[in-house]
Amino acid sequence: MLFKLITILIALFGYIPTGLSEKRVKTPRQQSAVKDSVNKNAAASGPVQPLIGKKLKELSVTAGYKSTNTTSNTMGQKQITVEEIRKIPVLMGEVDLLKATQLLPGVTTINEGMTGFSVRGGSADQNLIVLDEATIYNASHLLGFFSIFNNDAIKSLLLYKGDVPVLYDGRISSLLEVHTKDGDFSKLSGSGGISPIAARFSLTGPLNNGRTTFLVAARRTFADLLLKLSPDQSIRNNKLNFYDFNFNLNHRFDTKNRLFISGYRGNDYFKTADNKLSYGNGTISIRWYHLFSNRYAGNLLFTHSNYRYNLGSTVASDESNFDWKYSMSDYNLKYKLTRYHNRGTTSMGYQVVYHRFLPGTITTEGGINNPEKLVLPRKNSLEQAIYLAGEMKLSDRITAKTGIRLNTFSNVGSTLYYRFDDNHNVTDSIRYDRGEFYNTYIRLSPRIGVCWQPDGYSSIKANYSHSNQFLQMASNSSSGTPLDLWFSSGPNVKPQTCDQFALGYYRNFRHNTIEASCEVYLKKMYNTIDFRDYAQLLHNRMLEGELRFGHSTAYGVEFLLQKTTGKTTGWLSYAYSKSTRTIKGINNDLPYTSPYNRPHTVYLVASRELGTGVTLGTTFVYTTGSPTTFPVAKMALYGVMLPIYSGRNADRMPDYHRLDLSLTWQPRPRKKHLWSSEWNLSIYNVYARKNAWIIDFIPDYTINNRYPVLKAQKTYLFSTIPSVTYNFKF
Repeated sequence: MLFKLITILIALFGYIPTGLSEKRVKTPRQQSAVKDSVNKNAAASGPVQPLIGKKLKELSVTAGYKSTNTTSNTMGQKQITVEEIRKIPVLMGEVDLLKATQLLPGVTTINEGMTGFSVRGGSADQNLIVLDEATIYNASHLLGFFSIFNNDAIKSLLLYKGDVPVLYDGRISSLLEVHTKDGDFSKLSGSGGISPIAARFSLTGPLNNGRTTFLVAARRTFADLLLKLSPDQSIRNNKLNFYDFNFNLNHRFDTKNRLFISGYRGNDYFKTADNKLSYGNGTISIRWYHLFSNRYAGNLLFTHSNYRYNLGSTVASDESNFDWKYSMSDYNLKYKLTRYHNRGTTSMGYQVVYHRFLPGTITTEGGINNPEKLVLPRKNSLEQAIYLAGEMKLSDRITAKTGIRLNTFSNVGSTLYYRFDDNHNVTDSIRYDRGEFYNTYIRLSPRIGVCWQPDGYSSIKANYSHSNQFLQMASNSSSGTPLDLWFSSGPNVKPQTCDQFALGYYRNFRHNTIEASCEVYLKKMYNTIDFRDYAQLLHNRMLEGELRFGHSTAYGVEFLLQKTTGKTTGWLSYAYSKSTRTIKGINNDLPYTSPYNRPHTVYLVASRELGTGVTLGTTFVYTTGSPTTFPVAKMALYGVMLPIYSGRNADRMPDYHRLDLSLTWQPRPRKKHLWSSEWNLSIYNVYARKNAWIIDFIPDYTINNRYPVLKAQKTYLFSTIPSVTYNFKF
């Protein structure tokens, strides 16, 4: 069903020719030095460190770019603004924040065109994605081709590749922080655009005599309207759409108290003659910021996250019809107290999260007027943590940061718990009542980092972090399916843990306008989870019996060269990495390549201002092919030819590479500050590289009718795709 839905989606932009050998499915970073008040800065990331001291002898303001490449003691961190992302050529004309993340060193896409990403050899569920600190569990639209983040509503994104702040825990690969835009305190303004796949609009301005600001943004695809234009009746009767909505309220009570409220709601809906599928996310974030004095500030935050999907079969008069509903929710409360002092900052906090999983209610017809219902056991858990972190300047050249976090994770009833023997067979089941605690894990998460600046333009940094992951995702697909099952650690599933060591050298050139860095890292991961061969993940009451456990190792080196200002900006990166797993019961207990390991990646992202409002953008991507398992021989058994496969992930897909181009033109507005617009022409995959999406092995009877040979058949998604997008502001 999912492949059919993907085919319908891509068919909007191409065709499907036949054949055996090939089968085609076509389908200014620079900021001003003084821009806003301290209160507006607090809206984005909390309070700005106050000036401490009784005298201010001199204040000098320089309108230049200030680099934190060498001065910050955080490693593996990269921030991208929406202005930078807008310059990157895009697929089908839709600016996508997650696809921009995939162009950073150490990050690779799970599959072409998909928003899922892997960081330093980790799996997609090992990345924590938060929108205004609310967790996002599935950040995709249209089965993974686009992300849920509307660029008109988003201010910036910040990626941590392992050196995650102690404020967060729960994932062992990375943290992606996404922040919505602040409202405009001065005037009413708006923006929007139309691309080949969707239309969007946002509006922001002041309320309550300038004490309150608001931001609303909406986006909706019109792919369902394009389906009506198809000459194929079966395609015209299908339904396909998605939407998302963001809002943000920012209220100033006085100079010491601020209230921030933001939310998101999005949904995808597909329907064919035989099946239906809908899925979506919802979040709400409420934050109160209070400044006690020039040394102390507090943040009280409540967030709620919800992810749900509904899959069903709709064939008329078919007794096998079913309706499957899945949902999960988080209720998160945390408080952070920050102290500012002469040499740095100290922060402490407490967090409690209640996780609720409803794995599924499956209703089948089972005959006329005889419905059958299967309810999978619900799972509840309570997560609590306290933490303490500090950042201090030890001398003029050395800064250090430390942090420690104490986590407790408890399983809570009501639920049905299964016990397994060493062969993963069920031996017993126990029913726990509502509110009953039946298992608890206690884990420490220490962090430490040091930055040494031998001179004014370079630095050496070292970092160690230990992280824990209590929630996992069960998925045997990389195609962006939303039918992923999240489950928590418990008596049968220990939390995943990771120790990461990193060392880096950083240097700036030409008055900080060119940044260079080199980072090496080593990751040791324990209680790594994989699934047995031919695992049954859906509709399985005893999912934990399909799991296998072991350990994994990842190491690599990442180079980055970035130009931040001037008419030409962008970055060039190269990364080498290797990631392996050793899990009992898989690959004869021998080490095997991680499914997300791509040893070599090269990314080039550049933009050039040509004058008269014209900007040229280009992106080049090269990666080693992803690991896979191919048949290497065959055998005859009772007249039937059976394939013999290699070891787990012993083979690779062909190498992936493509070139994208874009041209952006901004006409001069007829009236100053009243209306501005831009046209963007993007060409995805300029030289029509046929990158393999799937490789199947099919029998070829042309040589031997009785014992056919297996012939490889490649399916690729995209050839050259041009698109035109119109954007406006007022």
